Amino acid sequence: MAKPTDAWFGQAFGKAWKDKAEEIGRFNLAIFGKTGVGKSTLVNAIFGEEIAATGIGEPVTRAAHLYLHQSGTLGVLDTRGLEVGKDNATLIAELDDYLHGMRRRPLPEQVHVAWYCVRAGDRRFEPSEADFVRALHAMGLPVVMVLTQVPTSRGKVHPDAEALAASIAAMDLPIQDGLIHYTMAKADEFTGQAAYGLQGLLDATFRGAPSGVAHAITAAQQIDFDRKRERAEGAIKVATGAAAAAGASPIPFSDAAILVPIQLGMMASIAVTYGISVERSTAASMAATAAATTAGRSVVGNLLKFVPGAGTAVAGTINATIASTFTYAIGQAWVRVCERLARGDLRAVGGTLDSDRIHRLFMDEFKAQATRKSLPR
Repeated sequence: MAKPTDAWFGQAFGKAWKDKAEEIGRFNLAIFGKTGVGKSTLVNAIFGEEIAATGIGEPVTRAAHLYLHQSGTLGVLDTRGLEVGKDNATLIAELDDYLHGMRRRPLPEQVHVAWYCVRAGDRRFEPSEADFVRALHAMGLPVVMVLTQVPTSRGKVHPDAEALAASIAAMDLPIQDGLIHYTMAKADEFTGQAAYGLQGLLDATFRGAPSGVAHAITAAQQIDFDRKRERAEGAIKVATGAAAAAGASPIPFSDAAILVPIQLGMMASIAVTYGISVERSTAASMAATAAATTAGRSVVGNLLKFVPGAGTAVAGTINATIASTFTYAIGQAWVRVCERLARGDLRAVGGTLDSDRIHRLFMDEFKAQATRKSLPR
């Protein structure tokens, strides 16, 4: 049974997480191609398995041929019951009507990029598919062209895939960067075929999407941890500056809990950026900080004593340097935890969070960062 003190922290972090998720918004990807080209496998390889677990999604048109799957900062628009190339007129009419309506909505509710997928093994790209790609472009959607399930040998793409790509390129289609992306979404241990092409596809998606959804793409994708780290560093920088401003007029330790909302907002932003659900990140944050307090005082007191120069702060005041160092160290330590969680680590038997390992990792990194930040430069 949760203690009232635990409930306070959980509720405060959960609210901060939801506020940040709403601020970051959602990236909506439309994905098209014939049946069996590997669309779901490709989406799951870049964005994780959550979309697959959501089923067929919600119908967004009266005829129920377009479905939007939503999971956190990602939405995927897919088709059901119609085949690209065979039912182009019906599908384009529904899609045009839907896109026209959603353009009056806020950016997170719009569709931002389309992937058009062609299986390399089909060795054929039909004129009706080219017409569909042109129609997508005419409706204002940036189209990223993807060849799926493309085998390689000794670093070379299969000649049939190159021939197919050349035939598509010859059509001079309005596709993102004029490029056709070779991909293999899943490695095959039996044949030794490695997965590849996913980073290039993700990069093209960033280039095609509006800048306003770049953070949402960063949060949704699960393969580019450098981008996640860059966003997390930005959140830490903002929070560190806010903490320094709060400490510009020294804070009595009895009032040190005023730093907690700044730090919770930072931690929530980092958790959303790494794609950690509100439930898992709330539990992990409580384990990391050993947070059990009705006002955040024990969190501050338990951690602040590890910040060099803050030894007397418990009995006195917290200045700008201590406040910023304290916040910076929390942010860096929390990034370490979130990155490990995003990679599937820090789990106990049965898949539950390993609270002890989370706490040790957080505290070790917190102490190291607090010491490093406090050293003379």
